Amino acid sequence: MNDARSHAVALSNQQMAMAISNPGALGTIEAYISAVNRLPILTQEQETELACRLRDHDDLDAARQLVLSHLRLVVSVARQYLGYGLPHADLIQEGNVGLMKAVKRFDPDRGVRLVSFAVHWIKAEIHEFIVRNWRLVKVATTKAQRKLFFNLRRMRPDGQTLDTAQVDEIARELNVRREDVSEMEVRMSGREMALEAQDDDEDSFAPISYLSDEASEPSRVLERRAQDAMQGEGLVAALDVLDDRSRRIVEARWLQDDGGSTLHELAAEFGVSAERIRQIEAAALKKMRTALAA
Repeated sequence: MNDARSHAVALSNQQMAMAISNPGALGTIEAYISAVNRLPILTQEQETELACRLRDHDDLDAARQLVLSHLRLVVSVARQYLGYGLPHADLIQEGNVGLMKAVKRFDPDRGVRLVSFAVHWIKAEIHEFIVRNWRLVKVATTKAQRKLFFNLRRMRPDGQTLDTAQVDEIARELNVRREDVSEMEVRMSGREMALEAQDDDEDSFAPISYLSDEASEPSRVLERRAQDAMQGEGLVAALDVLDDRSRRIVEARWLQDDGGSTLHELAAEFGVSAERIRQIEAAALKKMRTALAA
């Protein structure tokens, strides 16, 4: 009987270990929550013993027990952030990452319970996940902006637009500039729009339809024409510095629409070797580059 019970506990722990990285591994999020709530809570003596084993002997089994016994804490913290429209399982998964980081850094000699230490790491990972995934465009990048984001969302009445008095009150309470509050409110209230139409309807209209084509902008067109003309004039001037034979070789090799003549064809034309034609060509191109750079 005891062996069967031990096997069942071991199997349950194994399943929970798999579910740490994927809360959906037990079927549904409700099944996961029910499972973690059935895991035993450690006493302070057990917690201290396990933490010492992890710290002093790098005992991974001790780390696993510490993590499993605090999974219910992650569920509780993650539930506080359901209003951001992100899946509960994803919030729990990120919180579990924070829990594992906390277990790794926990020092039992400080006289603090792991639950008090871990809650900060759990919230930090969930905060980072929300800021990274709440919108396609990040609403907060710095630590101060992230703090303002979460505080402002909590303090905005029903998510409504703030008036001047409310902006001043929030700025005073959070000890930030009113401009920062207004800017964050604009970021949070902004609506994302798809660049392209979501269907094949000919009447659908999306931003891609009216975004400007910089290549067709008049000043760009005139600039390209001027550059082409300058390059053409520069090529003519560079060819003028060559003697007749060198110019004929360069034009025959590089300025023909049909791919140009080969070294052997030009060698037969001038009655010299193909190697001599190559040397003349190299010297001519070097002289042209010098003329273009002047």
